[in-house]
Amino acid sequence: MRTEDLLAAIATGLWRWDSVSGAVSYDAEAARLVGLPAEAVTLPEAAARACFHPADWLEVKAIVDLAVAEGTLAEARLRVVDEKGTVLRTVRTRSRPIARGGSEDGYYLLGTLQEVPDPLPGTSAAGPPVTGDWRRNREAFLLDAGRALAEAMSTAEVLRVAAGLSMPGFSPEGLAVFGVQGERISVIGHHGPRTGADHPFHDIGLGTDYPAAEVVRTGRAVYLPTPEEYRGRFPAAWSLGRPRKRRSWAFLPLIVAGRTIGAWMAGFAHPVSFSPDERSVLTTIARMLAQALSRTALQETERELADGLQRSMLPASKPDIPGLTVAARYVPTGGGLQVGGDWYDVIGLPSGRTALVIGDVQGHDVRAAGIMGQLRIAVRAYASEGHHPDAVLSRASRFLAGLSAPDGPDGPDSRYDPRFATCLYMEVDPVAGTLDIARAGHPDPAVRLADGTMMVRPTAGGLPLGIDPDTDYPTTRVVLEPGETLLMCTDGLIETGGHDLETGWDRIRKVFERPATLTNDSGTLPSDDLDSDDLEALADSLVQAVHGPPSHHTTGPLADRREDDIALLLIRREAEVCLVGPGSAPVRRTAVTVAQAEPERIAGTRQQLRDMLHDWADPDQVESAVLMLSEMVTNVLVHTDGDALLVAEVSGRHGARRLRLDVADSSDELPHRRRPGELASSGRGLLLLEMLADNWGVDPRGDGKCIWYELYEAAPDGAAPSSPPDGA
Repeated sequence: MRTEDLLAAIATGLWRWDSVSGAVSYDAEAARLVGLPAEAVTLPEAAARACFHPADWLEVKAIVDLAVAEGTLAEARLRVVDEKGTVLRTVRTRSRPIARGGSEDGYYLLGTLQEVPDPLPGTSAAGPPVTGDWRRNREAFLLDAGRALAEAMSTAEVLRVAAGLSMPGFSPEGLAVFGVQGERISVIGHHGPRTGADHPFHDIGLGTDYPAAEVVRTGRAVYLPTPEEYRGRFPAAWSLGRPRKRRSWAFLPLIVAGRTIGAWMAGFAHPVSFSPDERSVLTTIARMLAQALSRTALQETERELADGLQRSMLPASKPDIPGLTVAARYVPTGGGLQVGGDWYDVIGLPSGRTALVIGDVQGHDVRAAGIMGQLRIAVRAYASEGHHPDAVLSRASRFLAGLSAPDGPDGPDSRYDPRFATCLYMEVDPVAGTLDIARAGHPDPAVRLADGTMMVRPTAGGLPLGIDPDTDYPTTRVVLEPGETLLMCTDGLIETGGHDLETGWDRIRKVFERPATLTNDSGTLPSDDLDSDDLEALADSLVQAVHGPPSHHTTGPLADRREDDIALLLIRREAEVCLVGPGSAPVRRTAVTVAQAEPERIAGTRQQLRDMLHDWADPDQVESAVLMLSEMVTNVLVHTDGDALLVAEVSGRHGARRLRLDVADSSDELPHRRRPGELASSGRGLLLLEMLADNWGVDPRGDGKCIWYELYEAAPDGAAPSSPPDGA
């Protein structure tokens, strides 16, 4: 008897589906079962699909994909419907994928069709329903599992998510994830009665006769629905593991981009038949688990690389400078390798002094990090040779310009990527408290005075490094008084979150100007002198103001909200701990030099005085002080050949303070009164001092003279100025 006649006798039809062309061929019996005339026919996929319920067709597609991936039989039930959608019968299909010959991709699917009889009255239908709540629960479970695995940020988190999976209808009692290392596999994650190295398959050879090893070797899943099948197929593994409490096991490969990176085992305390639906769930989880493990392994490798690179570029230990306390922070951006072009350094100099350096190379990529490393080494080398700050930056600029020069003898090529860098170099004398600063396009430093007032210290500067190899970098000397704290930072601390320089400094000011004193029963104790940990807390607060929760409430006016690397250095000149009388306050002092060639710095000097008098009781007095300052400094630049040295000092209790401002120059010619005409543009300097100052004078000095004035703070209610302090 022919095979076709035998199959027709038992009401079984044959069909074939071509995955490339989509054509579906039925023999006569299969055509009858799907509602077509009882004769052999070949239909396009759309016509064949119209014979079945839409939900069942989608389901059988998923089952076929699973069978193709595993190389196993595909079995499913489908409802045959007519043109009106009425269910004619239910059929069961079993099929096997067969690879196409030749070089074409794809496969043939060969299968059988049989009618499923309706259940007798009073009995339940055999087999699971074609559609139902289980399938909807499965889809919801897979969505939740995929979301949880996608959100996991480390291998440990992925393994915790995998251990917590509760599959609909057949939750595993134990899980294990195996990783591949050369010719061996080992357990990298485990959930169940055994843990860690106690697992019997913790470290096994890839050639051994164990289920996980076979899965890794072949790339195909192994399903063991009964202990007898486990013992029969893998006797060595059965005798080693002795899995007495489990009744079924599934071992699935973890495949990423065609490469098997490990295996996943799910053990069940109850018998599981591993139906196509159940195998589909397990296969989907294995794919998601493999992708999550591959992603987190790559992220952990990148983080380890970034951490190692950044640690190699930063000082190995906390700097120790006699007489100064130092705190430093580096915070990379959240993207990429989390490493960029920001850096800081502390360098011991041959003179016994210490150099502090902070800089920022253009860009936030690996090239920026590489240039940063080379530039940091170059600056350290030039500083260690004993060069002055201006010479160090000049040499560093030439070095960077040469580093970014075009490749090749014929000019720039496609790899030409010039970079520049900003830098602030400071040579510190901790005994005298002097800071010799050279600046290359970098933000100015800020100083918190002894009473907590923050002032940005304008310093002379030049172009960023690497732009013009012949740029000069003038040096500015700043005196750091005992109890004062200086902040050096990159622009990431100022401008992150949509801020410009002005609004960014305002945000920093709110943190930097915290109360600098703590009270006790005997008086007031300067908090800056209590413990060096206060400086560490201040550094953390500055970073939190930009990257922490408070930063979400302090976004700036700019539309661009990009993040940037942050590097900062805090240095505080130590002072002796002493108790001050109740109501007393530290002296607030600043000193600025305005050179003959830099009259534009007068505007910055006026702003410094306004910052210094930010809490002065009478705003009109502040404007008077600024006007007299501008007049005195301008007179020095116009009528002498030297620079103007300005020293401003605020002393006394709040509400009864004294401002003393000295402007010194190298000329011994004393100012004299003039009677300017109505249209004269000069000659009113001494008249302004007489009208606006509470006290003023001119003091001759051996190397020039000093013009000074004093203002006494008016009472907040607008009363007359208080009397000058004792000794004024």
